[in-house]
This record gives sequence, C-alpha cells and structure tokens, in this order.
Amino acid sequence: MSQSAQEIAAVVAEIAPVLTDGWVQKIFQPTPNEITLEVRASGHRLSLLLSADPEMARLHLLSQRLPNPASPPPFCQYLRAHIQGGHIDGIEQVLGDRIVRMRIATRQGLRSLIAELTGRTADLLVLDAEDAILVALKNEREKAGQPYRPPRARREVRIGTDGDRGSGAPLQLDEKMPFPVSAALERRFQHREEELARTRMQQARLAEVRKSIKKTSRRIAALREDLVKLDRYRGYDRYGELLKANLGRIAKGQDRLTVVDYFDPAMPELVIPLDPAKGPQGNMDDYFKKHRKFLAADREIRPRLETAERELDILRTELTTIQDGSWQPVYPEPAPLRRVPPRHQPSAIRRSPSRRSGPFRRFTSADGLPIYVGRNARENEELTFGLAKSDDLWLHAHGTPGSHVVVRLEKGTDPPAETIRDAAVLALLYSDLKKSGKGEVIYTRRKYVRKVKGQPPGTVTVTQEKAAWVTLDRIRLEALKERSG
Repeated sequence: MSQSAQEIAAVVAEIAPVLTDGWVQKIFQPTPNEITLEVRASGHRLSLLLSADPEMARLHLLSQRLPNPASPPPFCQYLRAHIQGGHIDGIEQVLGDRIVRMRIATRQGLRSLIAELTGRTADLLVLDAEDAILVALKNEREKAGQPYRPPRARREVRIGTDGDRGSGAPLQLDEKMPFPVSAALERRFQHREEELARTRMQQARLAEVRKSIKKTSRRIAALREDLVKLDRYRGYDRYGELLKANLGRIAKGQDRLTVVDYFDPAMPELVIPLDPAKGPQGNMDDYFKKHRKFLAADREIRPRLETAERELDILRTELTTIQDGSWQPVYPEPAPLRRVPPRHQPSAIRRSPSRRSGPFRRFTSADGLPIYVGRNARENEELTFGLAKSDDLWLHAHGTPGSHVVVRLEKGTDPPAETIRDAAVLALLYSDLKKSGKGEVIYTRRKYVRKVKGQPPGTVTVTQEKAAWVTLDRIRLEALKERSG
C-alpha cells in the first residue's frame, strides 16, 4: 500500500527544511517506477527516493544507495539532462493530497518535479515554469505538452480509515535517528518489498507448477500409450522362433500359418499371421525385429515413465503447499548466521591455481551440474554467446553490473531446485549486490538472451525471465568452493 496523505505531510515537513537550497548532484532510476536524487545540502549528501510503484508509491530519504542498471532508462536520461545540477527552491505537499511538488531552478529556467503518490495512478512528471508537462514517467506521449492539472484534493482523514489508502499502521519513530520519519518509512517499505517479492514469486511459481503438471501429465499419457502400442510385440520372439522351425511349410502369398506351439507345455496349435507380400524369411525377420523394438522401447520408456510420475507427484505436492499457504520461495531466508566482516567474506570464493586456469570460474552444483561464471565483460560475452547452448540456464543479478552465470543442462531437462539456488547465489556474489548480501536475481533459458547492438561486450536484453530474491548463504558458498575448479 502507498503512503497516506498524513505520512507524506510528515516526511515533507522533515525533508523540506534540509533539502531546500540544496543542489541535485546525481539522478538514478533503480527500477522502472523509481528515481533517486542525490542532493548536496548543508554539507551533507542525501539520497531522496521518489517511487511511482502502483503497490508502494512513496517518498522518503534513503540510508543507502540502491543498485542501478548499467545504462539509464529514457526518463532518467531526461532528468540528468534537464534537472541534474539544479538548485532546489522548495518542496511542498499539494493541497494536502498525496502529491508533492519540488521546485528546481535549472539552466533552462524553473522546473517542477511532481510526485503523484496516488497508488495505481502514481506517476512522476516534470513541468516547465507555466506548469505545462514536459515529460512523464508513465504515458509520456499522452501527457507531454498538456497543462498540468492535479487530481482533486482528497479530504484528510486519520490513518487507518477507509478514505485513506495508507498503510493503516502508525509509524514507529526512532527519535535518535537523524531523519526518523524517513527511517521508519524505509523500514516499512523494505519489509513490504520483500513480502511483495515473495508474493509475486509464489504467484509465478503457482502458474509454473500448474503448467508443468499439465505438461508432465501429457508426457506420462503419451509414454503409457507408447507402452500399450508396443506391448503387442511382447511375444513376437516366440512367433519368430516358431516360423524359423517351420520355414519350409510357408508358401508364397500365404497369409497365415498354423503351427504347434512347443513353448506351451500343452503343445496347442497356434495360428501365426503372415504378410503375403513377404517371403518366409521376411516374415520371420519382421517378427524378430518387432520384438527387438519392444525390448528397446521397454528399456527406454519405463524409466522415463517412472521419472515423470515421480516429477508429477512432486509437482502436485508443491501445488498443495502453495494452495494451503505453507509454500516457501525458491530462495528462503537462511537461518541467522554470524556476521562476517566484509574483508573476510571473499574467503568463500578465494581463487586457487586450478580455478585461474582456463576461461571462466567453474563450479559444480549440489546436483552435479556444471556452473560457469564470467570474470569480466569479455568472458561474459564468450560464455553467453559462445559456450552456452540454447537450453542452458542463464542467470544475472537484477538491475546491477555483474557476472553472467550459465548452468549446463541436457536438452529437454529442467534445472533442479538446488542447482538454481547454487547458481543464483553465485550470480549475486559476483555482482555489485555482494556488499548488501541480498538482492534479486533473474534467470531464463539462454535462448531468451540477446546481444545489444552498439553496446559494450556483455550487454544483453532478456525476455521470459523469472526473478527470485536471494541472500548470500555462507554455508552454500563454502560447499560451492569445495566443488570449484
């Protein structure tokens, strides 16, 4: 849920005296719906978050910088060109509503950065001195050039009533903090982001499990049908042996032969169908060939059927846990571990002579699958578009520079859960998110990764990706270290 009007009033009252007369030094866009402004004010560098996320629209100061994409999106580029370097003349809440106006003096004149923190309709806009819209984060083409008209002011109500779409819970302020309102909001929304990430993961996994159940069920039905079709060849070796003992009795064009079945202790007569177009030897060879086909298929299909049935049982069990609410994300928070000073954390990935030999960092997952990690941009390019095959799993830390990670998979197979966990932890470790110890990792098949023309090596676009929240698990890293090289 987004900030309430009262929470916005409180945070504006806190930050306006500090940020007014400050200078906008840097602008970032860590996610599609958020921007951060680094402001130099009163001898301090402060980071202000403005989020137009439909689920968590908000505005407050940050205690630490957020990870950012390698290249800025268009909206961020515009702000850097026209707002960065500007002087903040004032910050105010508009008509007591969930709208904040930041007046900034720039080289082109006075500009207003508007944050409409209105839930699903949230947006960020830049206005000129006459309040005409210059650019908007969302629906830019529809809004650009139009005069700005703020939404009708909403009646102020207490937090928690139906008329206010805020959180409903009062802020827990720590007056010892330099900016207690911002600190409380940052804690609250960080918790919500993690909850929302888990909810999205659960919804995505639910759809994936249902799709996999249908796919696996169809595969099982096809395998069973193949077994039924081939089962009629089960006794064809007996037909072949009986024809072999009676080749001299078969006349050309004959469509059946009655023989004594000496494989049966009762020695009954048995009628064996024949192909009139084939001679005695051809009919005998045909029966032996079909029996060999039955044996080969039985050896191959039955293990595949048993594996598919086990997979279906696992999927159905997971579906039940999702539906009853006991499901846990693919990357659950690990049990609390003793915090290791940053200078000791790389011990889990300390290089050895064997790891330095040859291209890429190399690991083996808990399931015995090879994992490759690029060391630099050139190796990222070579790994993704040279070594990796189309069905291999590809991973990367979301929205921040880092290594490409590839898991080698057999065609038509899905990566085991433990292997995904191992590879995702490595993707987080070898990225700019390593210091924070947690973050989002995206993963997809290699065939959905494309080069970006005109960009440095290793720059890619990704489609059909999935995302998971990952934390650095020291125990898992130690196990990967033992299986490295």
